[in-house]
Amino acid sequence: MTSGMFRFLLLLAGVCGPVSHALAAESRPIEAPGPQGVLAGTFVNAGAGKPVVLMIPGSGPTDRDGNSALGQKPATLRQIADGLAEHGISSVRIDKRGMFGSKQAFADGNHVTIADYAADVRSWIGVIRAKTGAGCVWLAGHSEGGLVALAAVQGQADICGLILLSTPGRPLGEVLRGQLHALPSAQTVLPQIDASIDALEAGRHVDVQTLHPGLHGLFHPAVQDYMIDLFHHDPAALLKAYDGPVLIIQGAADRKVSATEDLPLLKAADPQAKVVLLSNVIHPLADLGAVPAADGSLPLDGAVVPDIAEFVLKH
Repeated sequence: MTSGMFRFLLLLAGVCGPVSHALAAESRPIEAPGPQGVLAGTFVNAGAGKPVVLMIPGSGPTDRDGNSALGQKPATLRQIADGLAEHGISSVRIDKRGMFGSKQAFADGNHVTIADYAADVRSWIGVIRAKTGAGCVWLAGHSEGGLVALAAVQGQADICGLILLSTPGRPLGEVLRGQLHALPSAQTVLPQIDASIDALEAGRHVDVQTLHPGLHGLFHPAVQDYMIDLFHHDPAALLKAYDGPVLIIQGAADRKVSATEDLPLLKAADPQAKVVLLSNVIHPLADLGAVPAADGSLPLDGAVVPDIAEFVLKH
C-alpha cells in the first residue's frame, strides 16, 4: 500500500481527523521520579488505549518544546506533539534533569552523562505505562535526543520502537568537528578546535586559557566532563544492536546533522529501518526559508507529522 493511500484510509476511518482529535486531546503536566527531585513534562492525552510517544529534546539547554535558552525557539517537539494528537496519538515531552521544569531533579544540569539521561527515559516509561496502561512506549529523539533514545532502548522490552529525528550517525565529536569546519568564522582557529576535540575524545580535559577567547564558551570547563562522555558514544553502533521498528527522518538541508555523512551510517546500521529524507528541510524539521511565527516557532515541513503517525499506527 502506498503512503498516500494509507493516509487516505486513515482519514476515511476517522483515525486522523484533525478536528475531532484536537478537541479530544488534553494537555496537562506530568512528573516522573528523578535522582534528587521530580522530572517534569507535558502529557498530551489523545484518549484511552492510544499509542504514546515519549519525546527527548536535543543538546544543550533545550526544553521540552524543542526551544533553546540560547535563543532559537522553533518549537519542533511541541508542534509534533500537537500534530500527533490530531492523529489519535498521545505524547509526553520532557525537560532534561537539572534544567527548566526538571531543575530540582539534579543540582547541576552540566554534570550528567548519556547514561543518566537514558535512566530518566526509563523512569518516564514506567510512569507513562502506569498512567496509560500502555504495554510499550515509542521513543522519539531529536538530534542528540536520538542518541539518548538509542542508549535507553538497549535491552528494554517495553519500548515499541524508535523515531530518530535529525539524529547523528557519527559520534558527536566528529559531528561537532564537521559543524565547526563548515563555519567561515572558525577557519583561523581550526587547529585549536581540532586539538580540543581530539583531547576530549581521548578523555582529557582542555585548558581553555590556551584557546582563543571565542572558544571559551564552547569548551567551558563546566561542560567538558559531559563532552568527554558524549563523544564516547557511537549512534550507529547502538542502532545496529537494536532489534525493533525504527523510523529515521532527516532533512536534506540540515547543516548540523548531515544527510550525506550521518544518514548513510544509520541506514547501514539498520537496513530494515524506514527512512524519510525530506528535501529542503533543516535541522528543526522546517523548510529552508520558513517564516517564523509570532512566537518564533518554525512551521514544520508538512510531511513530518503524517510520516510519524503513519509509522506508529502501522505498528
